[in-house]
Amino acid sequence: MFYQLYELNHAAMAPFRAAADIMRFAYANPMNPFSNTPFGRTIAASLEMFERTTRRYGKPEFGLKQTTIGDKTVSVREEVVWSRPFCNLLHFARSVPAARGNDPRILIVAPMSGHYATLLRGTVEALLPSADIYITDWIDARMVPMTEGTFDFDDYVDYVIEMLHFIGHDTHVIAVCQPSVPVLAAAAVMEEARDPLSPASMTLMGGPIDTRINPTAVNKLAQERSLQWFSDNVIMNVPWPQPGFMRPVYPGFLQLSGFMSMNLDRHLVAHKEFFMHLVKNDGEPERHRDFYDEYLAVMDLTAEFYLQTVEEVFIKHSLPKGELMHRGKRVDPAAIRNVALLTVEGENDDISGVGQTMAAQTICVNIPEDMRMHYLQPDVGHYGVFNGSRFRREIAPRIINFVRQHSRSAVKPPLPRVIKGGRTG
Repeated sequence: MFYQLYELNHAAMAPFRAAADIMRFAYANPMNPFSNTPFGRTIAASLEMFERTTRRYGKPEFGLKQTTIGDKTVSVREEVVWSRPFCNLLHFARSVPAARGNDPRILIVAPMSGHYATLLRGTVEALLPSADIYITDWIDARMVPMTEGTFDFDDYVDYVIEMLHFIGHDTHVIAVCQPSVPVLAAAAVMEEARDPLSPASMTLMGGPIDTRINPTAVNKLAQERSLQWFSDNVIMNVPWPQPGFMRPVYPGFLQLSGFMSMNLDRHLVAHKEFFMHLVKNDGEPERHRDFYDEYLAVMDLTAEFYLQTVEEVFIKHSLPKGELMHRGKRVDPAAIRNVALLTVEGENDDISGVGQTMAAQTICVNIPEDMRMHYLQPDVGHYGVFNGSRFRREIAPRIINFVRQHSRSAVKPPLPRVIKGGRTG
């Protein structure tokens, strides 16, 4: 009943949040003589802190309306081009000048690990000037009715294959963190089936390919607990009246508590500084609001996908051991021969330790040497692998160069060959 109690508490706090919001606006109103006094700003800051710490943060928007190509600013239109019960495929259509020609097509597979795809807003923004970008927009499991069936690891791999088929020939795929394993599996399945629409290149960033290497606190937790422990302690049914009522999930609020507990002192300091900036009225709070509006927006995961991921990736290490299965057939990374491989890691990554992503270079033994590359970014943690100034300055240009180097655009596109299997057709 823990999820139900969480929902009940959230509903019970609703009138108090509304009252706090009204009072905050009253104290911040320029017509209020207290609004420009330390007393008034302290009251307004306290009320905002209360409202922000008791609300549920909704799904953010990408908000990418334009980008710069060359020396020109062009408009960007966000559109859903492919849809399934648990995922929408978003395309950022740019108003590209006709004389520019075709930029490489990149499918970014966002993590299904709690946060929304908008966490990769900076990733998309950095790559947009040089590429035609698609991204997976995973749907909150609590919003998917039980009648739509289940979603597990096999379905995830099938979704990736379907999206690559939809986008077409000469597509490059980027997996950020968690999807590194299913994306590599999808590439292996497609290559073994001699699928002509297998990706031209595969970029794996901060992913848990082999968590036996430099295990982090996250990896050690999975090793210390049994799968039954995870099932008993973190899997709950979606409460009424949500569309996904009675669907077993790993709730977003539990994931968020885990995220924040890893760096609790840092979050407490950030909120204290936020409060002081509000009292001083120095214009700094906006950056805090922007970050935490994104960071605190979380989604539920289906229980079957979460538990399979824990078991196969973090407990059994199935992929590097050659034991990972897809639809009852062993996934063979050695089958990958025509997909260029770029692996990217952060020197200070505390989620996927250094070497865990690079392990893909070892298990994909048949990729030619001139089609593979590894890059270790100094002085960044997990988030810095796919976002921030160093990503824009150091990592994004390397990705674009690698993608262009291994484009198949000069090759005549073959006729599509569809891989059958899965429950997503």
